[in-house]
Amino acid sequence: MQRRYPIGAEIISENETHFRVWAPKADKLAVVLEERTHPLAAEDDGYFSGTVNCSAGARYRFQINDGDAFPDPASRFQPDSPHGASCVVDPFSFKWTDANWGGRGVKLAGQIIYEMHIGTFTPEGTWRAAIDKLPDLKASGMTLLEVMPIADFPGRFGWGYDGVNLFAPTRLYGTPEDLRAFIDRAHALGLGVILDVVYNHFGPDGNYLGSFSNDYLHCDKENEWGDAINFDGKNCGPVREFFITNGRYWIEEFHFDGFRFDATQCIFDRSEEFIIGAIGRAAREAAGERSIVLIAESETQEAKMVRPRSEGGEDLDGLWNDDWHHAAFVALTGRNEAYYSDYTGRPQEFISTAKYGYLFQGQSYSWQEAPRGHPAFGLKAEAFVSFLENHDQVSNSATGDRLRLQTSPGRYRAMTALLLLGPWTPLLFQGEEFGASTPFRYFSEAGDDKLREAVKKGRFEFLAQFPSAASSEAQARLPVPYELETFNRCKLDWSERETNRALSDLHRDLIKLRHEDSRLRLQMEGGIDGAVLGSHSFLLRYFAKQNDDRLLLVNLGRRKELTPASEPLLAPPSNCEWEILWTSESQRYGGPGVVEVATDEKWLLPAEAAVLLRPRQRTKPRKQPKRR
Repeated sequence: MQRRYPIGAEIISENETHFRVWAPKADKLAVVLEERTHPLAAEDDGYFSGTVNCSAGARYRFQINDGDAFPDPASRFQPDSPHGASCVVDPFSFKWTDANWGGRGVKLAGQIIYEMHIGTFTPEGTWRAAIDKLPDLKASGMTLLEVMPIADFPGRFGWGYDGVNLFAPTRLYGTPEDLRAFIDRAHALGLGVILDVVYNHFGPDGNYLGSFSNDYLHCDKENEWGDAINFDGKNCGPVREFFITNGRYWIEEFHFDGFRFDATQCIFDRSEEFIIGAIGRAAREAAGERSIVLIAESETQEAKMVRPRSEGGEDLDGLWNDDWHHAAFVALTGRNEAYYSDYTGRPQEFISTAKYGYLFQGQSYSWQEAPRGHPAFGLKAEAFVSFLENHDQVSNSATGDRLRLQTSPGRYRAMTALLLLGPWTPLLFQGEEFGASTPFRYFSEAGDDKLREAVKKGRFEFLAQFPSAASSEAQARLPVPYELETFNRCKLDWSERETNRALSDLHRDLIKLRHEDSRLRLQMEGGIDGAVLGSHSFLLRYFAKQNDDRLLLVNLGRRKELTPASEPLLAPPSNCEWEILWTSESQRYGGPGVVEVATDEKWLLPAEAAVLLRPRQRTKPRKQPKRR
């Protein structure tokens, strides 16, 4: 018979379901359905398969050698947690309305990415509750939602990075049909949705893969979360098939618009085709004519991930740019401890990220006492995803405080302007668009008391790399990951959309400007250059044809009069003068008010501000110099 996927339970008629599983450790295997047991036939290479009379909603397990029974490794839903029975799902019962979306999909250029954790995005923490907020995200200017991992995991709450059922959307947020409804509604509003997937490890609790095969993991290779996944060793073929199928599945059955691949530096694969490239290629094939976006997190800054296969790359679209974040964090807070040690927050770092993407492209990196990064020259600006906040970076402060609470309002407005007007692809973390004050801390309830304490210990030790969180007093104040209050404290307070109206307006206006301005929406096209104007000030010049340049001035320090103003990038195009297009000084955003920055007599940089200028034709002759 013809199956859609090589593994899992698939309904083939009104009351028939076909099961297939890779279980080379088993001599025989059966489906346990309520009180009935149905033997499956052994195939070559350790697979078992067969048809059973059952339909959607049926609960089942796989029994190995007449002994214990376990959930399906490719279960489509775990209604009672990863420790319970698997559930047969009919993927065709949902009536999609996004047919028009299917012909276009999304491309990375021009996107505003919005990272969200469904469990804390609303008080209810469900797909259905999140649907009600989608019009707000659309009105704020977001275009591409990035959902933190949803593969099922034990406990009542967690980040999702310790998933164990990679095909099963966690029951904590609703049913698979609820997830489909969320994506369908997002598409109706013109919002794309990509999924954060974890293909570098399995969680430590609820993972029963070892009962079926010893070859899912490389027990002789470890990453920071445990045993690495076997993508290139003995019997790796079915393991690779498992993950490639997973990529196809999310694209085809849930209409996701792509992936963010978590911590690719912790994936070990010496195969001819790197597994992430193989998954990406299969995902694009599954999408057909629909464009999808593939983004990687790479702590080692492997620029080749976004280069074409013809150049030895993996043909992805984008990379998270930690360099940009780290420079911004130091500039805003003045703290360059731990992994911020090699960043200064000085103007040249922002000019370099605008022109070249990564700062470290193979130079020495003192924090790790080794070279960091790889050459990224020639990559498009859109390939670098930059951010002031994401789930990791917010939580890596001792108490999970938002960045705006760690700096001055003026500097924060200026840096937000740089993020949203720069040539890179900006990413916002949930609530950032309205100045959320709610923290985002690490939370996880998985495991027994011993595992929970081990997770707490590991988290506290990780934070101890920051001197500000290393003292016994600071460690005593750290939030405990498995406590319910730690999780609940992270839920967004949506009333802050109104109470923080100035910050809501700031983000909305900047995103609108980025989308609509004739020059900014082109991102890097036409070229960009920059210049240092002072110890805390700099400019970016966006070149364009027909006198349509833009000049972005950023000053994170005190008010500064540029005397002399000898930097040629300050000069307006021929027969033009500069006029203010936008400024963070506006009282609309809580600033002190607009001041003129460029006249024939002088240049003035307001304190802790960003100003965007555009050229206009001169309406009167240029002032003549005094004769001396």
